[in-house]
Amino acid sequence: MSVNSSVGRRAFLLVLISTAFSAHAQSSASSEQRFPDVVAVKVRATGPDRFDFDVTISSPYDTPRRYADGFRVYTSDDSVLGERKLLHDHQDEQPFTRDLHAVKIPPGLKKVLVQARDQKYGYGGKVVEVVLPGRSSKSGQPG
Repeated sequence: MSVNSSVGRRAFLLVLISTAFSAHAQSSASSEQRFPDVVAVKVRATGPDRFDFDVTISSPYDTPRRYADGFRVYTSDDSVLGERKLLHDHQDEQPFTRDLHAVKIPPGLKKVLVQARDQKYGYGGKVVEVVLPGRSSKSGQPG
């Protein structure tokens, strides 16, 4: 075996290994979680057609440069009923819970959706559907 062929094989192996690491890094970057997830919602009636929400959000990339910056309560036809903006990261508190008070919900509505947003990509991630207390979905009315 000549010195040149040994050097050539080493160079080829280095290029092959470098390409594999590069492909893995690109794959990891493209699979980055884009949105925070809503992991739990507690809701309670506080008055006629008014509800308070305690929303628990998980945001694994929560840093001052990028964090979950809000959540919304909305209907299945995308009508927003209430929204809370979050002004800072919750890096040392994961998952974290924040509230939204006195959300007015139309009388015929039985269920709502809750979704969090990311300051970079907007709304997305795991959505939680919530049945509103005191509004039975057994009545046959749309919800």
